[in-house]
Amino acid sequence: MGDHRKPSDFGLAAVVDELARAAGELGSNRNGGGRIVLPSRDVVLGCVEELRATFFPGYFGATDLSDEHLHYYIGAALDRALHALEDQVRRGIAFAERHDFETCAHCAETAASVTGSFLARLPDVRRLVASDVEAAYDGDPALKIKDEAIFSYPGVLGVTSQRIAHELHVLGVPLIPRMITEHAHAVTGIDIHPGARIGERFFIDHGTGVVIGETAVIGSNVRVYQGVTLGAKSFPKDEKGTPIKGIDRHPIVEDDVVIYAGATILGRVTIGRGSSIGGNVWLTHGVPPGSRVTQAEVREAGFEHGSGI
Repeated sequence: MGDHRKPSDFGLAAVVDELARAAGELGSNRNGGGRIVLPSRDVVLGCVEELRATFFPGYFGATDLSDEHLHYYIGAALDRALHALEDQVRRGIAFAERHDFETCAHCAETAASVTGSFLARLPDVRRLVASDVEAAYDGDPALKIKDEAIFSYPGVLGVTSQRIAHELHVLGVPLIPRMITEHAHAVTGIDIHPGARIGERFFIDHGTGVVIGETAVIGSNVRVYQGVTLGAKSFPKDEKGTPIKGIDRHPIVEDDVVIYAGATILGRVTIGRGSSIGGNVWLTHGVPPGSRVTQAEVREAGFEHGSGI
């Protein structure tokens, strides 16, 4: 015999009341009209895919393009992406600032300005992304053609998403940059905060488990492997015990550095140009240019200074 109870027999009404009450506690996140207006994760990610298709037409989106149609295709894809993005930015600003989405001229004007500034940055973003593909080709002997990196490499996908998100982050857009980078994180296992500043020709090989914090600064021609962390050593707190935001707390990695698998570098320390950080090394201090740091050397230094096991 099947269960033929009505929904009311399950206590549905009481559960709905409780869930609605909990949602109502987010009232400070509602606009003046009481309607929740949020950016759409699906629309935002659709914009990113359109932008990826404008960077590498034929690789993403339409796969059969002739030279005569290329200009039209890029223009149409970019137009779609920017119109959708402007609306999402407006939603994000209205939600974050508790303004009425329908009537706030400030939100609409700011979104239009941000989108225009973002558009102007896209050629430079595309140049950086292309340099990442070059770095992948130069840095991975298993890569026979560059196209494979564009199609398949998680490092290229993760860094491309971060570069797009970074421009929106710099422009002060709330919510949307993290939507972009956290989606890439879920897909690739690469977690790069949109605030991180990354130079050209950045290559993440394999990628899984890489973590790069908000205030990290990475120079040009840097290569990192799976499991690398560029993190914070501590989180300074105010008199109320609340973590202080906006403090530079992540590493600076200068040009031409290689960081091998599993290495962890914590705090606002500088890894000097041309250095090589070995696998599984744990560093909480900077190293001068040209350093070669191995796990054994770090362990020995720890014992010498009384901070080893």
